Amino acid sequence: MGTKPTILGQAELDAAMSDLAGWQQTDASTITRSYKFKNFVEAFGFMAQVAILAEKANHHPDWSNSYNRVEITLVTHDAGGITQKDVDLAQAINAL
Repeated sequence: MGTKPTILGQAELDAAMSDLAGWQQTDASTITRSYKFKNFVEAFGFMAQVAILAEKANHHPDWSNSYNRVEITLVTHDAGGITQKDVDLAQAINAL
């Protein structure tokens, strides 16, 4: 088994968040971003792209979809907080 990811300190997290347009720290252990698309098909297509990124990174978001809206929450569950894995996936999602 690999080592448990390290939770980012608040200073590290603040620095990372300054580069993550649209993302917000919702509490001590999660970051979130909400998206709105023209319709359900665009929203679901976006989710499919995120799913491919998440699978490649072996780091999967908590998310919800309601018609043209997608909300993504990132947390590294096995670490119990926000780690570099969350920041990396948020950056990859922003690059879509």
